[in-house]
Order: sequence, then structure tokens, then C-alpha cells
Amino acid sequence: MNFLRGVMGGQSAGPQHTEAETIQKLCDRVASSTLLDDRRNAVRALKSLSKKYRLEVGIQAMEHLIHVLQTDRSDSEIIGYALDTLFNIISNDEEDEVDDLEEENSTRQSEDLGSQFTEIFIKQQENVTLLLSLLEDFDFHVRWPGVKLLTSLLKHLGPQVQQIILVSPMGVSRLMDLLADSREVIRNDGVLLLQALTRSNGAIQKIVAFENAFERLLDIITEEGNSDGGIVVEDCLILLQNLLKNNNSNQNFFKEGSYIQRMKPWFEVGDENSGWSAQKVTNLHLMLQLIRVLVSPTNPPGATSSCQKAMFQCGLLQQLCTILMATGIRADILTETINTVSEVIRGCQVNQDYFASVNAPSNPPRPAIVVLLMSMVNERQPFVLRCAVLYCFQCFLYKNQKGQGEIVSTLLPSTIDATGNSVSAGQLLCGGLFSTDSLSNWCAAVALAHALQENATQKEQLLRVQLATSIGNPPVSLLQQCTNILSQGDKIDRRGSKIQTRVGLLMLLCTWLSNCPIAVTHFLHNSANVPFLTGQIAENLGEEEQLVQGLCALLLGISIYFNDNSLENYMKEKLKQLIEKRIGKENFIEKLGFISKHELYSRASQKPQPNFPSPEYMIFDHEFTKLVKELEGVITKAIYKSSEEDKKEEEEKKTLEQHDSIVGHYKNMIREQDLQLEELKQQISTLKCQNEQLQTAVTQQVSQIQQHKDQYNLLKVQLGKDNQHQGSHSDGAQMNGIQPEEIGRLREEIEELKSNQELLRSQLAEKDSLIEKLKSSQTSPDTNEATASARDSEKIAELKQELATLKSQLNSKSVEITKLQTEKQELLHKTEAFAQSVPVSGESEAAIAAKTTDVEGRLSALLQETKELKNEIKALSEERASIKEQLDSSNSTIVILQNEKNQLEVNIKDSKKEQDDLLVLLADQDQKILSLKDKLKGLGHPEEEEDELESIDQDDEDDEDEDDDKSQGDN
Repeated sequence: MNFLRGVMGGQSAGPQHTEAETIQKLCDRVASSTLLDDRRNAVRALKSLSKKYRLEVGIQAMEHLIHVLQTDRSDSEIIGYALDTLFNIISNDEEDEVDDLEEENSTRQSEDLGSQFTEIFIKQQENVTLLLSLLEDFDFHVRWPGVKLLTSLLKHLGPQVQQIILVSPMGVSRLMDLLADSREVIRNDGVLLLQALTRSNGAIQKIVAFENAFERLLDIITEEGNSDGGIVVEDCLILLQNLLKNNNSNQNFFKEGSYIQRMKPWFEVGDENSGWSAQKVTNLHLMLQLIRVLVSPTNPPGATSSCQKAMFQCGLLQQLCTILMATGIRADILTETINTVSEVIRGCQVNQDYFASVNAPSNPPRPAIVVLLMSMVNERQPFVLRCAVLYCFQCFLYKNQKGQGEIVSTLLPSTIDATGNSVSAGQLLCGGLFSTDSLSNWCAAVALAHALQENATQKEQLLRVQLATSIGNPPVSLLQQCTNILSQGDKIDRRGSKIQTRVGLLMLLCTWLSNCPIAVTHFLHNSANVPFLTGQIAENLGEEEQLVQGLCALLLGISIYFNDNSLENYMKEKLKQLIEKRIGKENFIEKLGFISKHELYSRASQKPQPNFPSPEYMIFDHEFTKLVKELEGVITKAIYKSSEEDKKEEEEKKTLEQHDSIVGHYKNMIREQDLQLEELKQQISTLKCQNEQLQTAVTQQVSQIQQHKDQYNLLKVQLGKDNQHQGSHSDGAQMNGIQPEEIGRLREEIEELKSNQELLRSQLAEKDSLIEKLKSSQTSPDTNEATASARDSEKIAELKQELATLKSQLNSKSVEITKLQTEKQELLHKTEAFAQSVPVSGESEAAIAAKTTDVEGRLSALLQETKELKNEIKALSEERASIKEQLDSSNSTIVILQNEKNQLEVNIKDSKKEQDDLLVLLADQDQKILSLKDKLKGLGHPEEEEDELESIDQDDEDDEDEDDDKSQGDN
């Protein structure tokens, strides 16, 4: 202990001890001491030495410190000292001032030293796993230095440590718990740790996002005051960017989790927008950049579009436009807001329409587009702001033909305000196009080119624009004025780049003439244009002028490729001959290649945003680079093509047009067939509803029959009890009273059964005809869709008829059930009357029981018939489902028609099966008729059809003998 006190006391240990010896003794004490207090004091001493003597402590003590972390986990104090010591060794933060005498030690504390110690620490992956497990300890003295140590490891060797944490069980989840820590210092350092952990690792980013990181980070930002918060908000925003940038899965999760709506309060600014702190400006920059991450043009189009729509629906776009039009906003925030709004509306029609309706709070109100264009053509505005406005205008017109038409219409004579009280977007563009500032010329030319991008209608409309150049001179067209300025070259004194104006005008003309033969004709109609272009291309100019030569070659090539040969002097073949004579084909192609070989061409082709360090780099537009890439090859082919190849190409174009018309015709036919199929599907759905209603009715009937049967059984039991006290005398009187009525009723039943038999026979005939139709359709599977549709309609009509027939049968059975109920009541009343008037013998009991059995048998028969009707309805439903399958497959190929043939064979088998069922049902009906006739004879009815009744006479006589024997036995 005296030794430790000497070390902690500074120089009391004596000058003979060097630092290395002291550290070695402390390491020995940590390794060999059995008392925890001694080891703790030794580690604390190493911690105090670790900042000044990183190298010595790191070399000698790291292994011992890791051993302490493994063995002394029960003591949080020694664990905290060990973690702090390791952090001091690995971290590059130099908090203490270095004295002149210790300059040699301070030079060793370089970044390489921290990386080397980090590599030693993570060489054993168990060390990182151990550190992750220590972070589960809630003790402040363990968790906080553990977070700092792991953050330092990630800063030095991020990818290696990320991989270890990724394969560690629950590694990322343990780190996510830091965001929920109630101690702000741990929570804030946890955010820094997650920043380093999620950097450039998509797998960890996804895990962190699904561990509810978005919810927790947005809660922290809200608690800290949104944009008014401190550096914690900045750290959270950087972490959100790490999670969302170039990670489509997390972006989709962020959108579907409704987290975009929670960004709206970030941009609520008041009337007083001056005096913002530097931290608030930084926070707003990061917030705007986070929105741009979600709607970046490099994201998949579907993901960007859904985020754009969500931003409009929650009011975030409206909030950004409010900042855009507010007063007192800092220039850098305004520039970034313009860029953000640009990407939120880019390619989204709803957002573009809203942006077109935004007005600046001026008197009178002016459209936001006009206000922004005024800044773009104003050379006193900052360069970055003018670039942002140009980008915003380009995004507003991107895939927006409606907006393009509105911009071009402001240049047409019929829409120009004659009073001059208001300035339009078209007038501002023309003013910038012909000003003396070369940057304004370039921006206006590119903006006007975007109003014509992939829009042949507006290219033709812009040919109508007339400009008044000076008083007394006739107006000239916009196309002519552009070529006039182009031909003047450097004669006009302009501020800025020498070639910027000409490059901008050439890009505008190339965009205007491409895919527009009418504009090409107007351009060639001016006899000075072709000689000017050939002269520019043929000259041997300096390196700066090579780009202009390349663009002139592109414009001349467009005039050849899109030439409709309407001008005799400037037909395709004549222009190619002119090039060959004055320039040379090889020289022409070489000059054309100057464009794509320019150093600024590849830079402009990377991103849509015009992001240039200074105005002289502002040469190419992103959309124009696409046009060059598309046309360079076809123009080269067109120059080398002969007249015969041109004719063949024109013929091929005509053939393609005819093919397109044929394809359009078939598309219309398919569209009509789709409509017919939809109608048939609606009919099938209607029939399904009817079928369900009939099934419901059958179910109700079955339940009613069951109720009546239960009531009948109850009455039967009561009647049996009453008959025990009756005599045999009433039997003859009751039989005499009921017999004629019973006979008449049985005759009626026979007639009904015969009619049912006829109805079933007719159904059987209909089934036979349906089978024949199915067989005939099987033999001709190649019939057209119209015939198939007609046949399906007939089948649907037949099914409707059968459903109506079954419905009528159900109604008739319901009537019959009601009749039996009334008959049962009459029997009960008559039984009670005879029981009161005459003593009843045992003979009447047997007769009543026989009649009761007879009525019960008839009820059972009716239940059986109802069940059979349900089976028929079920069979019809199956048949209708097969017809639906035939309808769905009516517009398929020959293979599907073969499948339909197989389905028809199955239907034939089902119909044959139904036919057999009907034959069995007819046999049952015949059997029932015979049994009813036997009952008629038993009741004493005279024999009308002897040939049918002879076979059962002997049975009736036997029954009478048995009845006589029974009556004698009772007496």
C-alpha cells in the first residue's frame, strides 16, 4: 500500500523508478494480488497514468485489464476503472495539456497508436462480446465508460467491430437499450455509439430500425425542442440519416410507420426569423437533408413517389413552401429549402400542381414560380441560390406536360398581358435569354429547354412566339432570334464565360429540334443557318471552342436525322453531301465526339441537380447529357447511311406504324371482351346471391318441418294416453266418418305425385339436351369468344329456369305440409268428440295407431323429397361454378381451351350422374304410387285398375283375417 501511495503521490516513489517500472509493478499487483482492494487501487493507479503514458500502459496492462473485466464483474468500481483505462489507451482524445518536458511521450499519441491497440483488443472477438455484456449493467460507472470504449473501437476499426457485433447474439438489441436510459449523458453517448455502428452497414441499419429506433429518436428530438434543440438533436438527425440513406427497406419502414407526419413540426417558423443560433441553422440543414434522403432522385421511383404523396397529405410540403415564401430567412436555409421542395415535387403531379398554385405574400400576389425565376435571372443574387431556383424549375417541369404547357402559353401572343402590369414566367425567361449576363443566358436557355422536354406539342407551340427586337422593325420568331444571337458569337460584350451563352443556346436548339420535324423545317428555312453550322464545324479553332463545334455538329446531325425532306434544297441526302464536301464524314463524327469527351460532361450526367462550385463550370445540363447519349449513335449511323437505306428505313417505319394500328385494334377488341367478361361476372354474382337466398329458404323449410314433426310427436303421445280409456265401439263409427274423406285425399296425393313425376321427366329431358350441348361444344373447342359467350348466356338462362322450378316445388311442399297440419288437427278434434260420446274399444286404438303411422310415413316422405330438392340445388350450384370457370377461360390460348374441354368432360359425367339420380327418383315415385293404391284398397275403395291391384289382393285378405282375430281376442 505504501508503494501505491507513492505512485499516486507523484514523486514520492523516488527518482530511481522509471515510468515503465512503475507500470510493471502495478500490472504485477493487478495480476498477483488476492485482495480486491489491492487490485482496485492498482487499476485506479493505471488509469491515472494511462493518459500520459498511453503506449507503456497499453503494452503492459491491456491483457491484465481484460482479465479484470472477465473475473471481477461483481465489483462495479474496479470494472469502471478498467474500462476508463482501456478507453484512455485506445482513444485519441488529448484532454490534458502536454508539457515541454513530456514532448517525447506526446508525439507517440498518434492515431496509429489507437488503431493498433484497437486491433489488439478485438483480435479476440470474446473481448467485444464481453464489453457488450457489461453494457447490460445499469451501474453508471460501468455503462458509461463501456459506451465510450465501444464508440472509440468503432471509430478506429469500424467494419471489423461491426461484423463482430452483428454476429453476437442480441448485440445490437443491447445497444438499442441505451436510447431508453434515463440518464441523459448515457443516452446522448449512446446516440454517438449508434452513429458509428450504423455507418455504411445496411444489415445493422435494418436491425436498428426494426428495434424501434425511429420512434425513440423522434421522441428525443421532440423532447429537446425540435429545431431549437441543442447538439443532441443534431446527433439524432445524423443517426437518422445513417439509417435512411441508400437503404430502401428502412425508407419504406419509415414511411409506413407514419413517421413522415412527425417531421412537420420541425419546420414551423414564426414571423421573426432573424437571429437564429448557429445550432438551429445546423439542425434545420440536417432536417432538410433528411427529407431529401427520402425523396432523392437516386431512390427507386416507387419509393420516392409514395414518400412525396405522404409529404403532401400530411402538410409537410405546404410547410416547406411557407418557409420558401417567408421573409427574413437566411440565404443558406432558403437555398436548401428550395432544393428540398424541388425534390419533393419532382415527377409527382399532385405536388407539382400544388406548387403551381402557391403565391408569394406580395401586393398584388405573384406566383411562387415567377418570384423564383426573378431571382434566377438576377445576377446580383448568390450563385448557389440561382442554381437552386433553376433546379426547382426543372423539377417542376419534370414529367409535367401540364406545367410545360402553362409556361409556354405565357409566351404566346394570345396570353400576354397587354397592360404590362404583371410579368410572366415566359417573359422572365426571354429576358434572361437575351440579357448581357452569360449565366442568365445559360439558366434561361436550360429552363426553356426543360419546358420542351419530351413534349412535341409545346415544341410546335413555341414556333408561334414572336419577339419585337426594336421599334419600327418587324417582329422575329424566337427560333430566329436564338440563331441570330448564336451567329453573332463574341461580338456582343457579355459578363461571364465566353462560351456559356452559345452553349446554352445550342442546348436549347438541340432539345427543340429533336423529335420535331416541323421545328427542323423552320430552322432550315433560314438559309443562313446551315452555312453557319458547317463553317463553325469546319474551322480549326482552339480547345475552348471545341465544345461549341461539337454542339454545332449535334445540331446539324439532328437537322438531318429528323428531316422530313419537305424542303427541296435541304433534303437529307443533300445535307449529307454537303457535310462530305465541306467537312468530311470522319471529321464531322470526331467533332460530334467532343461533347461526351468533355471533362464536365460526365460530372453533369451523374445527378439531376446543377451543383457547380463556380459559374464557369456551369456548362452542361443533366437532361441534355441524356439527349446526347441517345442521339450520338443514331446521328452517326444516319451520316453513313445511303439513300437506299433511308428509303428502307422509311418503309420500315410505315410498317411499324401499320403494326401499331393493328395492335391498337386488337387492344380495343380485348378491352371490349374484358367489359363483356365483367358483365358476365356480375350476372354470375347475381345468380350466386339468388342461390344463397334459395338455400336459406330451404333451410328455413327444413327447420319448420322439424318443428311440426316435434309437435306431431307430442300430440301423438297425448293421443295415445287418451285412447287407453276408449272402447272398441267408436272404431267403426270413426272409420265410417273418416273413410270417404281419407280416400279423396289419397287420390289427390296420387295426382300430385303423378304431376311431380311428369315434372321430373321434363327435367330429365332438359338434362339430356344439356348433355348433348356440352358434347357438341366439346367437339368444337376452337369456336370464337362471341359464340362461347352466347352459349354461356343460354346456360345461365336455363339455370335461372331450374332455380325457379325448384322454388315452385318448395312452395308446393310447403302447402302440402300445411294441409297435413290441418288434417292432423281435424283428426284430433274428431277423436276427442268420439271419446266423449261413445265408449271406445281396443279395436279403435289399433285403427288410430295405423292412421297415425300412415300420416307419419307421409311426413317422412315429404322430408325425403325436400332433402332430394336440396341435393338438386347443390348440383345446380356446382354446375353453375363450372360455367363460371368456362367464362373465365374464354379469352385464353389453345392450351386453356384444351383444359376447358377436359372440364366439359367432367361436366358430362356429373350430368350423367344427375340423370341416374333422376331415374332412381322416378322409380321411387312409382313405388310410392303403388303403396298408396294398396292403402286405398285397404280402406275399401272399389278396384278401378284390376291389372295393378290383383297382385296385392291376397295380402289385403290376410290383413283382414288378422284384424278379425285381434278383435275376437279383445272381446
